[in-house]
Amino acid sequence: QEEGVPWMGTQSDQSPLAPEIVVSTQLYDWDAILTDIIKKHQAGEMGGTAYSLTLANGGLKMLYNDNLPAEAVAAAQAAEATAAGGVMMEDEAMAEDEAAAEDEAMAEDEAMEEEAMSVDIEPVRVAVIMPSSTTDLAWSQSMYSSLERVQEAAGGPDVFELAFSEGMFNVTDAAAAIRDYAADGYDIVIVHGTQFGTSLAEIAPDFPDTTFAHGIATDPTLDAGLENVFVYDAHSVEGGYVNGVLAGALTQSGVIGFVGPVEAGDVTGYITGFQAGVADANPDAVVNISYTGSFGDTALAAEAANVHIEAGADVLSGSAQQVVGAIGVAKEKGVLWIGTQSDQSPLDPATAIAAQVYDWDQVLIDIITKHQAGQLGGDAYLLTLENGGLSMTFSDSLPAEAVAAAEAAVEAVKAGDVPVVTEN
Repeated sequence: QEEGVPWMGTQSDQSPLAPEIVVSTQLYDWDAILTDIIKKHQAGEMGGTAYSLTLANGGLKMLYNDNLPAEAVAAAQAAEATAAGGVMMEDEAMAEDEAAAEDEAMAEDEAMEEEAMSVDIEPVRVAVIMPSSTTDLAWSQSMYSSLERVQEAAGGPDVFELAFSEGMFNVTDAAAAIRDYAADGYDIVIVHGTQFGTSLAEIAPDFPDTTFAHGIATDPTLDAGLENVFVYDAHSVEGGYVNGVLAGALTQSGVIGFVGPVEAGDVTGYITGFQAGVADANPDAVVNISYTGSFGDTALAAEAANVHIEAGADVLSGSAQQVVGAIGVAKEKGVLWIGTQSDQSPLDPATAIAAQVYDWDQVLIDIITKHQAGQLGGDAYLLTLENGGLSMTFSDSLPAEAVAAAEAAVEAVKAGDVPVVTEN
């Protein structure tokens, strides 16, 4: 504007800033896309459609300054007509071919997944109460992702109705949600949090025809005489050991940090296995452990990560939804992160280089099948490496010898050759 040079913009109309120099704009219009997404959601379609704004569909629009020469506007409008009519430059055609290839690959993957898991059940209504977000990259996401996979394998929302309450950090609020779902007639209510056990013990007897599932829990819930409760747990000591072996193989400083929430649930098994794995792989390495006292406080987790790094740690691990904060610090400081519960590499693949991943699919299928056969509870489930409920992910960027050590640890765990696993 200061030099009087014409400006051509994109995304939004920028002429209000300087009408005399903003001579043209490509304008994005998302109205039709938003309308369609809302309609599909209300019709039961939760996703799966890709949208693209184009001149032909009206999602892209061109604006021209009234002061432009007529011949310049005419040339631009002719280019508009050509583009809208489907004439593309070579690089655009290549991009379209690449997109088509990606769509085809995705379709093949989806077909393979559908073939791999198909669930034959009667219509069922399932609700889940989670302490954190469905996208926490940790405890809650592990369960929600499994529920979505089972729902899809069963035939979608028409067969498998799914309701959820996330962010239930307050136990009183969670208890109200548990009771509301049961009173609303949901067939199965999943209580996904150790901290909700006392509430469940009070509520479950009031709804004898409702199946409840509680994790992390083991035999004590069953011993309380709750015949309509299934319990589930993850044998986190297994992946903890494998991750510890990997951490021991990767550390250069000989100092490894662990950021825990509270010393309870699957955290205790994980850190027990992790320490043993580090000791077996690198006896001289030190594992410094800290607990934030919170499952979800990312700021405290970030602070703990900083303390570990200042103490010399070049590899970190941790548990629960709080780890997002710790991973952010690890990325900033160039420190490796090894996770558990869910794959955290989407945050930063170069930082989050390995994980123990929980897969609840088969547990959910078995609970639903038993419920529909008339068994409302009474069984305990445990995810392990052997039964496929636990799996390990390793970044392709890792040294081959470190991955080999971790994979050997997986096989040793499966074979029952790791004392810390068999004793815990």
